[in-house]
Amino acid sequence: MKIKKKINWQKLQKEMVVVALSGGLDSSVAATLLKKTGFEVVGIFMKFWSEPEKDGLVGISNRCCSSEAEMRARKVAKILKIPFYIFNFEKEFKKRIVDCFLDSYKRAWTPNPCVVCNKEIKFGLLLEKALKLNADFVATGHYARKREIKDKGSKTIYKLLRAKDHQKDQSYFLWMLNQDQLKKILFPIGDYKRSEVESLAKIFKLDFLLKVKKSTEICFIQKTVNDFLRKYLKEKPGKIVDVQGKIVGQHNGLWFYTIGQRKGIKLAGGPYYVLDKNLKNNVLIVTKNEKDLYNKELIAKNVNWLSGREPSIPLKVKVKIRYRSNFALAKITKKLKDKSYKLIFEKPQRAITPGQSVVFYQKDELLGGGIIC
Repeated sequence: MKIKKKINWQKLQKEMVVVALSGGLDSSVAATLLKKTGFEVVGIFMKFWSEPEKDGLVGISNRCCSSEAEMRARKVAKILKIPFYIFNFEKEFKKRIVDCFLDSYKRAWTPNPCVVCNKEIKFGLLLEKALKLNADFVATGHYARKREIKDKGSKTIYKLLRAKDHQKDQSYFLWMLNQDQLKKILFPIGDYKRSEVESLAKIFKLDFLLKVKKSTEICFIQKTVNDFLRKYLKEKPGKIVDVQGKIVGQHNGLWFYTIGQRKGIKLAGGPYYVLDKNLKNNVLIVTKNEKDLYNKELIAKNVNWLSGREPSIPLKVKVKIRYRSNFALAKITKKLKDKSYKLIFEKPQRAITPGQSVVFYQKDELLGGGIIC
């Protein structure tokens, strides 16, 4: 299988790139591709916060940085004959990711910590440290693509596109990035399908990584999200009411529920679905009619435009309201006084959930995104 040369990685003669080696297949193939393309590659393994199990002692390792993952990353670095270092981001990860995660749940939202981690840690702290080491770029094993264009004033604009493999595309998690970050980021496997990456692993003698299973769970949670919340936020009982306001039961804490949830409500005469949360009065609102979960509008706050420029509003876009959701056609109709934006969908969407990311695309280009509120 040929290594693709069509990727525009600028002038690559001995430029230094720091690669976030996770000990997984994707980042390892990414590092190998970069070395074979002519980069001076440095492997970095990041240590994140792990949940204490008892008396402050660390329990099960964070899935992203277990001892097994570190050993695999070291092995890859040895095979590639590249320098290998460990960056300890435990304190920063706890403050910027875990505490933010818990604060969002306190507000009765359902957050996406991976989005924040990409902004704050992988393309925040790691990029800062890499630049201090005089690196030219940072690279990861994300399935996404970057393209450069010139605007009318000959200024370079960096665009973020969906990966060639739409099933593996991870651009959704990268909407918080900006032009300064994109300028220094490389996504070596974005132009490959996963099957091609697996074939390259065999060619590069990295086939031992094919056996590694990639977890889709939140990396710092050992058991379930509710177990984690019960430990750090405790329980806060309140009323469960239906859409008519009739009390139908009691909940143990609004943070244990998410919009659209059906299982775990434990009410007789169901099924019931979580429709809304009244944080002020600590009330969980449920419905028996699944149609009540559909809505044609949402408000997005903290909106980021990857180009650094707000496009003309109104704007027609393709939208994802969660990572695994299908694209939905929508129009960004207006910017509100608090700098949030109103979206109207062509067709009602199920379980639009506060705290989740809403991400805007045109064709394969990621324009930006925001937090549903």
